[in-house]
Amino acid sequence: MIEDLIKNGTGTIIDVRTPAEFMGGHVSGSINIPLQELEQRFEEVTTLKQPLILCCASGGRSGMATQFLSSKGIECHNAGGWMEVNFYQSQQG
Repeated sequence: MIEDLIKNGTGTIIDVRTPAEFMGGHVSGSINIPLQELEQRFEEVTTLKQPLILCCASGGRSGMATQFLSSKGIECHNAGGWMEVNFYQSQQG
């Protein structure tokens, strides 16, 4: 299901890793909002096209981000590791 959202370009991909990790490689078109900044940047998050597809290195931090955003009424999904998301995105169209 998450694969379909990614392949169809639905929503916004948010990478919750640190800026340094993000600079080392990320999904094309994804936005870097580190997990520790989510609360401060919540207003910005609410303006993004939902559903939000959250990823990190392995799925741990994106899982925490998913719980936090879901509790605030944001439609979001934990897509796990960014490399998997990148793979699904490469299969678009």
